[in-house]
Amino acid sequence: MPHIRIYIHLVFSTKERYPFLKTPELRAKVWKHIFENARSKGIYIDFINGYAEHCHILLSLGTEQLLSKTVQLIKGESAYWINQNKLCLQKFEWQNDYFAVSISDSNIEKVRNYIANQEEHHKIKTFAEEYDEFISRFELMAKG
Repeated sequence: MPHIRIYIHLVFSTKERYPFLKTPELRAKVWKHIFENARSKGIYIDFINGYAEHCHILLSLGTEQLLSKTVQLIKGESAYWINQNKLCLQKFEWQNDYFAVSISDSNIEKVRNYIANQEEHHKIKTFAEEYDEFISRFELMAKG
């Protein structure tokens, strides 16, 4: 039996970064659903939070899990659930792209705290600024 521990900091936004998830109460409901649904599918989410137009997830991949498939399951099912439950006035969609970086054990707590403090963080910095900072800091580029 393989023993692995691969942590990923995953971030994705709503379609065109529209602030669909306007209230803390709505966000809490969506994050709770994503967390519970992921667990039911064997996806381990360590921590989840976000803001009006994006979501941060600290997750650990299992031995048979591909990042792309895991992201597809999380985003696809949650968008479907949001629309089925009419949680937004218009059709809810996540943007197709996302970014993800691996996290070392020594940085897990730092990433949890960062994700936990999204409400305060985005009083200072917009998601667009945060996004550009991530892309630059981690030298991310699209990989097909």
